[in-house]
Amino acid sequence: MAYTQNPDDIERRELAPGVFLRTMWGDKIMMSLVEIEAGAQVPMHSHPHEQAGMVLEGEFDFTIGGVTTRVKRGETYIIPGGVEHSVQANDRPSRALDIFSPPREDYMS
Repeated sequence: MAYTQNPDDIERRELAPGVFLRTMWGDKIMMSLVEIEAGAQVPMHSHPHEQAGMVLEGEFDFTIGGVTTRVKRGETYIIPGGVEHSVQANDRPSRALDIFSPPREDYMS
């Protein structure tokens, strides 16, 4: 088992047009490096997993539970399981690190 990974070596998959993920996971937790192109959107959705994250670069509008907030580099978010949320990118690319518990089986590939 490798205890360290370089995200550049992990297969990049497209979640939605212009939204790309690289995921790493253990038994009880998952990280996802999210790259969002300018103008891209993650449609409204929910899942039973808790989700927390931090904006690494750029900024985007995050709607969580019906409230829209612009989140910027260094800011964090926490989404309880079952709460609807979506992302709307602005005019420049951004990156975020998402944490899920438990790991999302639909992201394991």
